[in-house]
Formats: sequence, structure tokens, C-alpha cells
Amino acid sequence: MTSTAGTSYTLIPNQKYRRSNRRSRQRCNILDTDSQSLSTLGYFKTLPLEIFQMVLNYLSVKDISTLSMVSKTISNRLINYISTPSGNRRLLLQDFHNLELPGKREGSYLLEHYKSLGLLLKRCTLLLPTKDRLKYIHKILSEVSCFKLNGCPSPLHCLGLQCYGVFLQILTAGWDELECHRVFNFLCELSNLPRKVQTVVSSKPGSARKLELQIRLYCRSVLLNHWIHRSDSAFWLTRILKPWPMVNQARLLYIIFGPVSSLDGHVVWQKMIEGPTDETSLKGLADAIKLLYDTEASEWTADDVISLVDELSVVPREWLMENNARLLILSGNNICFTFMASKAVNGRAVELARLMVFLALVCEKDLYCMDWAVKMMQKVCKVFNTPGKRNNFLQCVENAFAHLIMDMLQAVLSGDRDEEDSSFLNLFHLVNTQASFHKEILYLTMGSNSNAV
Repeated sequence: MTSTAGTSYTLIPNQKYRRSNRRSRQRCNILDTDSQSLSTLGYFKTLPLEIFQMVLNYLSVKDISTLSMVSKTISNRLINYISTPSGNRRLLLQDFHNLELPGKREGSYLLEHYKSLGLLLKRCTLLLPTKDRLKYIHKILSEVSCFKLNGCPSPLHCLGLQCYGVFLQILTAGWDELECHRVFNFLCELSNLPRKVQTVVSSKPGSARKLELQIRLYCRSVLLNHWIHRSDSAFWLTRILKPWPMVNQARLLYIIFGPVSSLDGHVVWQKMIEGPTDETSLKGLADAIKLLYDTEASEWTADDVISLVDELSVVPREWLMENNARLLILSGNNICFTFMASKAVNGRAVELARLMVFLALVCEKDLYCMDWAVKMMQKVCKVFNTPGKRNNFLQCVENAFAHLIMDMLQAVLSGDRDEEDSSFLNLFHLVNTQASFHKEILYLTMGSNSNAV
């Protein structure tokens, strides 16, 4: 009895132990599977998809983009959420024409929102090839008409292209040049930008005013305005200009950065031809030229940029020399000297002398230091390889002063005066310019002589 009981006692626990061992192993396997799911979804595993998406509505776009980095599973769920109607409504804000939102200043809220959205889609599509990333993002944004080159009926009063620009800047930040080339080609294909540029650069200036405005706004707001580093801006401006011949590059540069009407925003083609203009009208062009001349723009040589400036000065016809001189001054010392030196090397002394006089005139009118003009002339004189050529240039400068003064005096004596009496004012400025210019030369010469003594 005792032995039987002992046998049964020893057998039963062994059987139970084996059965218990199998069950515990199964339970461990289930726990391992659950732990793997929990490792990718965390406590969201317990939530139905609909509830998970409702939770997302309470998170900011920045918080959602941070959440997308938790795991690939979470990222996939967020990609699905973005594609849903509720996700679209939440993320693709389109109040681009109401620039004074309650409590928000001048649309800055929309711009910040699309920066955050750019970061979200950058992180969600991190593992995809560039081509697939672009296709997916286009699918998400394709319904926003204000993101298209000609999609908005009132582009001057719309933040759509600016929002698209900051979105792309955040999305592509840190991408290498090959990927950015693909982005540019993708955008060109979507917007049909090359064909539209071909239309405006081959047509009579101003004959396609609406299209000129659309190209200007698209290039500036989407491709150029939002970069922090100059090298990035130079890269995108180069992509826009380089496919075209130099004459078309100059036309396109004027369309994008030239002066526009304060009334309707259209490009003013006659601004540089009809009369002297101000710094504001030339600043955009000068900044673009400096950008291309910088060392960051590796695809441009100094000769390329100087040729572009030369071509620009006859768009749509030859500019007034004063406007040409003002553009060179705004473009900086290096570009100004290189431009003038190229004329000296090519034997264009008379043209160079007239330009020198107008550089001095702009210094007088815009209150720059006149000694800058004298030092620039000194520097240019060193380019001439013989004393005879240098003396000829100096004689041409004096002749240019004399001829311009006589021309302006004749205009004053003819009596053809407008309301502002501009003929007399121009003569006044030119006489003062000559006096200031020669005063600086005397200071320079007498100072050198006194040092020598």
C-alpha cells in the first residue's frame, strides 16, 4: 500500500511536470511573439486602428513626426493615416489666402505647419528610394491646387507656393546633389517648367505677362527663397539657368529677379531703358549675380558671370549707362572690377571711360564714397599693359565728362523741361560728380607727392 501509493505519488507529479513544461514553453512562445509586437507598436498594440488615428488628432505635426521614428511599424501606420481623408484634412491645411488668421501673424502659422509636415514625410519615407519617395509625396500633395505653377487664380495674394517651398526645403535638406537633381527633374516634369520657360524667353518681352509672373513666383517661392546656405541657393539657381543659352539665361534672370509693378506684380521691362532707376529695382539682380560669382557656384566661371552681366544689360534693349553702373556697384568690387578689366583687355577704352564716369555719378547720387571710384579707376589702369594705352584711357575719361556735361547743358538750354526739371538736376549732379572725382584724384596725387618729398 505504501509502495503503491509511493509509486503513484512519484509518477503523477512527473507526468504533470512534463505536461506543465510543454505548456510553459507554448506560453513562452506566445509571450515572445507578443513582446516583438509590443517592441514595434508598444502600448498602441492594444488600440484598434480607428482609436490610434483618433489619438493622432491630439498630437501636433512635430510630435507625429517624432513618433514616426519609433519603429517601421509605427511609420507604416502613420503613412496609412496620412493617406486617409481625415489625415488629409488634418495635415494639408489650405487656407492660403487668409493671411491674417486669428491669433496668427501673416501666415507664419501655415509656414511653420508645412515645415513640420516636410519633416514628418521626410521621416516616414526615410527607407524608400528617392524616386518612390517623390511619387508618394506627390500623391499626397497632388490635390492642393495652390502648389501648382498655374494652379492659383490669385498667386500674388497666396501663400501656397511659399508653403510648398518650405516643405521641399525641409524634405530635401541634407540630400546629396544627385538626389536634388532628381527632385528638380521631378518638379520640372510635374510643372512643365521647361516648356513654359521656353515660351517666355522666346516671346516678345511682356507678351506673356501672366506666365512670366507665374514662373517668377514659382522659381522664387518654391526653389530659391528658403535656403539657409548660399551654396544651396546657387545650386537651385544653376539648375534653373544652365539648360539655356546665355541670351535666354539673361532674359530668365530678369524675369525672376528684375523690377516689377507695385500694382499688379508683373515684370516691368522698360524700367532700365526709360530712366535712372533706384537700388531697390536692381538689388535682386545684383544678389543673384553675386550668388553665381561666389566660389560655391562651381559650375560658373568668372567669364560666364561677366558674359551674363553683359547680356543682361541689353535686356530687352540697351540699358541706360547709369543703371548699368548702379548694378555693377551693387554686385560688389570683384564683379565690378572683373567686368571693367574685361573691357580694358578687349580694347574698349571709350566704352570703359563712359562707364567710369557713370560709376562716379552713381557714387555722387547715392552718397557712396567717391574715393572708391578713384581707386577703382587706379586698379583698372594697371590692366593696360603700356603707358600709351593707360594715358589714352585717362584722356577718354576726361572726354567723357566733357561730352556728357555738354549734352546735359544743351538739354537745359533747349528748354524742354518736365515737372521735376530733371535736365537741370542731371547737370547739377554731373558737375558735382566731376568736382568730387577730381578732388579725390588731387588728394591722392598730392598725398603721394608730399610723401615722396
